[in-house]
Amino acid sequence: MATRVAAIDVGTNTVLLLVAEAGPRGAVVLAERAEITRLGRGVDASGRLDPAAIAETVGVLAGYAAEARALGVGAIDCVATSAARDAANGAEFFAAARTVAGLEPRIISGEEEARLVYASAWRDFGAPAGGAPGRLAVLDVGGGSTEFTFGRGPAPQGRRSLQVGAVRLTERHVREDPIGPATLATLRQAARAALAPLAFMGGGGAGRLVGVAGTVTTLAAVEQALPRYDGERVHGSPLSLVRLERLLARLAALPLAERARLPGMEPKRADVIVAGAVVVAEAMALTGFETLTVSDRGVRWGLVHELLGS
Repeated sequence: MATRVAAIDVGTNTVLLLVAEAGPRGAVVLAERAEITRLGRGVDASGRLDPAAIAETVGVLAGYAAEARALGVGAIDCVATSAARDAANGAEFFAAARTVAGLEPRIISGEEEARLVYASAWRDFGAPAGGAPGRLAVLDVGGGSTEFTFGRGPAPQGRRSLQVGAVRLTERHVREDPIGPATLATLRQAARAALAPLAFMGGGGAGRLVGVAGTVTTLAAVEQALPRYDGERVHGSPLSLVRLERLLARLAALPLAERARLPGMEPKRADVIVAGAVVVAEAMALTGFETLTVSDRGVRWGLVHELLGS
């Protein structure tokens, strides 16, 4: 088993890299990267990956693979999620990744994605200091899909993957700048309908809810008005539904150019952050949670722990 590994997560919106090695207390980070390439742009309407998006994403993968190999990793696991699952021409992306980056990405199901994210969240927020384990729920809002997972131990007891995300919802419903009340109401209605199965899984807000992925971490960074992203301040921070609703109203009312300049905002995420915030808010309301704990660790962390056997 390798003692230095890399995990790459190719999502609908973002490509993430984590390089880590085994340490006495778990994984030790050697490199962490995130690039928004929006591989899934237009997939919801066309059913196909855009050639320019494939080229941009594969270019980022080549850079990630080169960095990981320069650091002497013994294994690289590259996974693709919603966009690659949904696209009719996903094979074009995989062929380009093999040729340009020397990688063999593999598609993981929404259920596998949820399991990996849950395992990572349990390590950070689920293991009790003493006594019986409490209930942990994990909300992972991506660009194309949203996963909700829950359990009372390191393995989830239930999970659901739903076809709604920040990019998908934006492409379907947002046609104006700034986003007016009618469009915001439409976004809420669409998100609520897509997330309806969560009403039967939430447990009435019992236990702790952890929010994962770029939408949630960006909302936390903007809420804290961070001049630059700081994982130590974001990871583990609380975000209440009341504060989220206040932030959502503010983001929707701002023109895109102003939204992109907000402290804590990733400029390339500014166009989809309102829809993403709607998904988070509606998911919290449906599951009965008044507060979530923000995590900036997701699929890549679950993969690294498995590769290291930690």
